[in-house]
Amino acid sequence: MDAQAPPTRLSRLGRDYRYILPGLPLAVVSFGLLVPLSVLSIGTFVIWLGALLMPMTLLLATSMADLSRSRLRDWGRPVARPRYRPTQKSVTGLMRVMTDPRRWLDLVFEAIIAFPLRLITFVLAVTWLGVALGGLTSWFWKLFIPGEQSEGTGWPLLLELIAPELAPETALGMYVLDSVINLLIGAGALISLPWVVRGIARADGLITQTMLGGAPSAASSGRSSGNPYATPSLAMGANGWAWVGTGFTAVILLAVNWPVLASVHGVHPAIAMVLALTQSAALVLAVRWAGGAGSVILLSALGTMLATANLTGADVAPHGPWPWPVTTLIAYCLVIVVIALRHHWLWAAAVWSAGAVLTVGAFLVIAGEIPDGGLANGIVLASVSAGLGMLAILGRLWMRNLGRAERAERVSAEELQRRRDLEERNRIARELHDVVAHSMSVINVQSTTARYRKPGIPPEIQQEFDDIADSSRQALNEMRALLALLRTGEVPTAPVPTVADIPDLIEATRASGAQISYSGPDTAVSPAVGLTAFRVVQEGLSNALRHSPGSTVDVTVATEAGAVTVQVLNSEPVSDEENAPGSGLGLAGIRERVTTVGGTVEAGPRAEGGYRLYARIPVNGG
Repeated sequence: MDAQAPPTRLSRLGRDYRYILPGLPLAVVSFGLLVPLSVLSIGTFVIWLGALLMPMTLLLATSMADLSRSRLRDWGRPVARPRYRPTQKSVTGLMRVMTDPRRWLDLVFEAIIAFPLRLITFVLAVTWLGVALGGLTSWFWKLFIPGEQSEGTGWPLLLELIAPELAPETALGMYVLDSVINLLIGAGALISLPWVVRGIARADGLITQTMLGGAPSAASSGRSSGNPYATPSLAMGANGWAWVGTGFTAVILLAVNWPVLASVHGVHPAIAMVLALTQSAALVLAVRWAGGAGSVILLSALGTMLATANLTGADVAPHGPWPWPVTTLIAYCLVIVVIALRHHWLWAAAVWSAGAVLTVGAFLVIAGEIPDGGLANGIVLASVSAGLGMLAILGRLWMRNLGRAERAERVSAEELQRRRDLEERNRIARELHDVVAHSMSVINVQSTTARYRKPGIPPEIQQEFDDIADSSRQALNEMRALLALLRTGEVPTAPVPTVADIPDLIEATRASGAQISYSGPDTAVSPAVGLTAFRVVQEGLSNALRHSPGSTVDVTVATEAGAVTVQVLNSEPVSDEENAPGSGLGLAGIRERVTTVGGTVEAGPRAEGGYRLYARIPVNGG
């Protein structure tokens, strides 16, 4: 089948927009449904109505999360659906939904995180497209706007303010300059549109995938732990939650900090934007880089103090506290908390100390005095940041000790299970040694000493005893290797049978009177494949002797492209004697052995009578 052609840039852009644009309406629906239902559930919990309403809210949040996962898969990013705790069709079963942490995470994402995330991605994607289209067509639509040709607007007006000597003198010149600049901006936006939209979609997809289940391999890693609610239920670790949580908090801080600095504290909007951006950036940097985050937040705080220094004295009270505005104080405390949670406590102490020194320096150098309310502002900063930092340090130590305890408990459980497995293997080994090995030893001794205990045995009968002695001796050797494997768990280093040993096996089996023909491979076979082929032939011969006494047996071992085939055919039994009993585990063991190396096994009656055992063993392990 022909390989699928890679998507073009235009089709990929369309797919990215199909993922981004419907996200905002769906997030609005989720926010409009889940937030009121959550508030109503919490508010009516005291009268038990909330106990019934909250599970329904969680189930609705799971449905909305499944819709987000479906959109993500359609876009091309696989996401695993985590395991939820099973629900029951009863009142108590419905209330157990509230004990599933994964459903609460779905509620947090769909009710709180999805709306601002998809609002930002929607606005960015639409705005970038609008800039591209508006810039490319501004020369046309500006012709229909009154005053565009007679008055300086747009880029020419800005040029007049910055460098009047470079600005065109005529209205037509200003129109042409403005159109050219807009055309260049629109062309640049259009050229970069696929990459920008792709980056926006990837950011949205990464956060959504991380919050709602993670990649399939990450989700499946918890299935072997024995706890179905371990890794799959939370879907990401502490590092992922740290990035998502700080990123989300930084966006909220930026949205609040910028207008507060501009409106409440009278900072120029452009300067307020820079200060707010640096404080939010410091919060994100704190996840990975403690020194960089501390430096950025302190420099931003110093800039904020300088920008609001003209408001000291009598004007402080109407415009809020100084030298630490509330939003800057919150950003500073959050940075200290993140540093204390993610890094050594000395980093948090250093940033706190530097903040205290900066406060004293603002009073002595910038203001020259302690303004009204300034001392209280400094005390609040020092005490609140110190308290939050101590709590974060203690929380980090507690989480570290909790992680160590969980790891120790897991190691202890693994050691206990390993000890139980070893005890069970030793018990099986004792049973094999006491029963099977003892019986095989008795058979070997009796067959070996038959010529001494029964003088005058004919040579052909003595040959039968010798063959029985050889077979029992070989069985004892393999039994000893099996016992060593059970007792120590180590694979024995003694030689194992291969394809070259099949002729000896057939000769030993012919001593029982069976008519066996054999055809071997033309080329050499690896020891691992040879052992599997030997066991297949051994089981086929054993079944033929046990269930079809007197039948003829045809054994064929051949090599073909990339595989070794083994076929054991036996005819119908020549007598109506009752078949020897069997456990039925021989063929099951052969199937397990062959399928382990990627092969296949076929076994069943033949149309003309008898039985057929066929195995195909890949030479490369599948």
